[in-house]
Amino acid sequence: MADQSAHRLGDESAGHGPAGHELAGPWLDLVATARRTADEGLVVGTSGNASVRVGDLVLVTPSGVPYDRLGPADTVAVRLDGTQVLGRMTPTSELPMHLAVYRRTDALAVVHTHAVHATAVSTLVRELPLVHYMTAALGGPVRVAPYETYGTDALAERMLEALEGRTGCLLQNHGAVTHGATLDQAYDRTAQLEWMCRLWLTAAAVPGRTPSLLSRDEIRRVGEKLAGYGQRATDGGPGPR
Repeated sequence: MADQSAHRLGDESAGHGPAGHELAGPWLDLVATARRTADEGLVVGTSGNASVRVGDLVLVTPSGVPYDRLGPADTVAVRLDGTQVLGRMTPTSELPMHLAVYRRTDALAVVHTHAVHATAVSTLVRELPLVHYMTAALGGPVRVAPYETYGTDALAERMLEALEGRTGCLLQNHGAVTHGATLDQAYDRTAQLEWMCRLWLTAAAVPGRTPSLLSRDEIRRVGEKLAGYGQRATDGGPGPR
């Protein structure tokens, strides 16, 4: 019966029923965001994944499928308990991580990448050094979650610990995770995190020099300023300008 239901809803996702009509837009936005992570070098091949919450459902990229092959009929949706209710493809293997974020926070979008600089930093430190004030845009110093096997509940739990009070973290020897109120915001945060990791690695690589770092008090002050910055609280822009 469950399989029949999933197939029926899968037909709706192609535009033959109410579920497809309501989820078509968010699904195309999700695919566009996933393709952007590949186009801008934040993932390679089918690594990384993304999701967006629509009501009580979570739309998520499928496992092992190149993003440029995904279309309107490939919608994958699950409930917060992980039950698949839409689509024929298997959800990403990192589904436990995505669902953990939605259960614990008010996030509406999650982006997970294997970006080179973020992953490199995750192998070197337990927390990204405070090399730039935009650390505050992620809620404070970016922690590194201890390594756990991908796709496991243990990884999801370590990630939640690292995300406490934050909107992004690094995963040791793995990559990065960010979340936001929109897909654009979640994406911008992962791009910003990758940029800060690249900045620190670049500065730290200069022979005989040590990068200057900001204090936690300064990051806190910037966080207070950013809370009132911009046109909208959720515009997720790249920073003050």
